[in-house]
Amino acid sequence: MNVRRLLTRTVLVLMIVLGIAFAVAWVRSDNDCAAQRASRPSAPMRAVVYCDYGTPDVLTIAQIEKPVPQDTQVLVRVKAASVNPVDWHMMRGTPYVMRLGSGLRKPAVTRTGVDFAGVVEAVGRQVSRFKVGDEVFGGRTGSLADYIVVSEDRAIVLKPATVTFDQAAAVGVAGLTALQGIRDRGQVTKGQRVLINGASGGVGTFAVQIAKYLGAEVTAVCSTRNVELVRSLGADHVIDYTREDFTTRGRRYDVMLDNVGNRPVSACRRVIVANGKYVLVGGGGPDDHRIIGPLGRALSLYAVSPFVRQQLGMFIAELNRDDLDWFAGAMQSGNVTPVIDRRYPLAQAADAMRYLETGRARGKVIVTME
Repeated sequence: MNVRRLLTRTVLVLMIVLGIAFAVAWVRSDNDCAAQRASRPSAPMRAVVYCDYGTPDVLTIAQIEKPVPQDTQVLVRVKAASVNPVDWHMMRGTPYVMRLGSGLRKPAVTRTGVDFAGVVEAVGRQVSRFKVGDEVFGGRTGSLADYIVVSEDRAIVLKPATVTFDQAAAVGVAGLTALQGIRDRGQVTKGQRVLINGASGGVGTFAVQIAKYLGAEVTAVCSTRNVELVRSLGADHVIDYTREDFTTRGRRYDVMLDNVGNRPVSACRRVIVANGKYVLVGGGGPDDHRIIGPLGRALSLYAVSPFVRQQLGMFIAELNRDDLDWFAGAMQSGNVTPVIDRRYPLAQAADAMRYLETGRARGKVIVTME
């Protein structure tokens, strides 16, 4: 009886402590929007900001201070950027569990966008890899703006002259997710059978091309309107999900890259060979599973993994210089060509985000600064 009473009191105390901690974090959760509104930048530039969580309606164009590169940084005049699901996840603060790190009540980081391509306008005194006038691309939070600063040893590389700014800006998050998902997590090799669920989106259009480049036999899953698109990217077989369920066809694959997460894990396992790999990289729309989002599916994968031979897991891509260099070479040689659906000017960044949230984008959605 004493042990039960002790456990009850312990749990109660923990709940009270967690409640107080949550309340304090909620009250203290804030950002610098008030200070930004009150300031008068001496060297103004445009940037997309959001001061509260919400729909694309929270996105506004603000005049903020143009950044100055530090010793090891590069100042880039952005020519083009692109939007990704990670951007609307951060904008909406969903899944809610994510707010433990991004700000409970308000977003701690008010800038948005990651992918960029542009021209080096200034460099810090210790920078050796880049010079003024270089055309570059990469990834850095806050790319939906006229200028950004990037450390020279981070995710920034030279853009090939034959690649447009729009094409280079399309790579970032989607391209590296596809590359690391297919090459590193999937470990795809020549002759293997690869299934790509969600083959017509940002990640999917890159993944089809990368898998083909690595010598795989590619089966792509998409809607009717995108069948010809994914065929043009090199897919050997295309499954129209509006007419056929890929999990009931009886064909099995060595690797499945899942960009959608719309089928039960058990059904996906049925289409993978006994020692195959299932790689989850996304799934769900803005209003799906608001509390934990795709983490619920990821937890189910890790719960099953110890008991099966198949390798099941989810990952988030890492922006790095080596993989961006890989893309520079692949685009220059013509082995990978970014697919661009729509272009929006910076003033219409909210519209670009709205379109991305529909889930109907074919390839990438670009935001230009001119």
